[in-house]
Amino acid sequence: MFFFNHYVSSRRQNVDYSPHVVKRQRLDSSSQQLIGPPLIRAPPLPRPPRPRPDPVVAGSSRSNFDSSYPSPRSHPHPKVPAVTERSNSLQTYAKDKLSGQMVELFEECQQQSSDLDRKETCRTRLQQDIQQVYAVARLYLTGSSMNGLGCRSSDADLCLVIKGNKRHDPIHVLSVLQRLFKSLSYVERTQLIRAKVPILRFREKGSDLEFDLNINNTVGIRNTFLLRSYAYADLRIRPMILVVKKWARHNQINDASKGTLSSYTLVLMVLHYLQTLNEPVLPSLQRDYPEWFNPFMDIDMVPEGPKHVPPYISRNQSSLGELLLGFLKYYATHFRWDKQVISVREARALPKNNSQEWRNKYICVEEPFERNNVARAVHEKIKFDAIKAQFAEVQATSVGYRILQQRKDLNSILPVRAIITKESSGR
Repeated sequence: MFFFNHYVSSRRQNVDYSPHVVKRQRLDSSSQQLIGPPLIRAPPLPRPPRPRPDPVVAGSSRSNFDSSYPSPRSHPHPKVPAVTERSNSLQTYAKDKLSGQMVELFEECQQQSSDLDRKETCRTRLQQDIQQVYAVARLYLTGSSMNGLGCRSSDADLCLVIKGNKRHDPIHVLSVLQRLFKSLSYVERTQLIRAKVPILRFREKGSDLEFDLNINNTVGIRNTFLLRSYAYADLRIRPMILVVKKWARHNQINDASKGTLSSYTLVLMVLHYLQTLNEPVLPSLQRDYPEWFNPFMDIDMVPEGPKHVPPYISRNQSSLGELLLGFLKYYATHFRWDKQVISVREARALPKNNSQEWRNKYICVEEPFERNNVARAVHEKIKFDAIKAQFAEVQATSVGYRILQQRKDLNSILPVRAIITKESSGR
């Protein structure tokens, strides 16, 4: 079984940073604050031999993670800590009206502890019922619900991991689960979707909370905890990503099922931009901590990764508004869609080669573990042009960008109050 464990992170400071060497600082536990939802953990397992640690990493504070585990046989109702960012911390980066609006939008729309608690309660019940059929199965909560980038209205992604020598056909397993779920009193509207990654979609009975369950798609677990590590590397990351996703959704370019950008792709685009600034806001965590983001690590150990990443320190002191303007300008005028591949793994843009993965693709965004193209849904020129057009609407030469830059008003590109109202009424 998986259990909640407090995720505590130190407040980030701004000091010198080299783009290829992460500077780290040992922070006193007295300065730490609770800024993240708890980690869902597997039962304790023997820790694999670890390569000789970097002495700087070994010296970093580890008191921000609770190392204890409840008994695998117990099922306590989780005590979920507050999820909200403290406004006085984010206010450091809210130097203007635009930045202040971004903080407000984030604080009003971010997933709350009660939202996560609700999803975890359902996950726990499902795992207990599923284990009546697949005794060794484990159910992971993945995606935005667990990576720290979710909204109040975010649905929940689940990955069922069935270990063993026998290869399980996803469609067969999902069909078995569909029959099982129809007998459960707390589940309704089950639907088997035969996509490239087949899923079983269902709802919590009597609510609008929707779940998508896949089988053994373990890369989703790996990238959940990688993104979680990035999300809490700097206080600006989560507000920045939330605003970008809301902007993209408002402009109808955030729906992979309709040939535009998935939320995962948008997140990687934001991280890439922040990694490639003259004074980067983020490093490559896979480069700096290869042992904890190893694509071949046993899946039970993957949730351990974030707790071994010490605070990241950047000397970039840009406000949230400045970073948003820079992001929009970067993809409107600087990034070469036809010649470059976005790589968060490498923290740079890679040259687009003639391999099958990238050839004749409109947008190329590398999946950090499998290294395939997560933007492959954009396969029609008309949709690609629509995406580029939205960035062009806010580029430096446009009226919209000048208004946003001069007025520092998020309402220039996004109906802030309407979005907050919708999120508030959504749960």
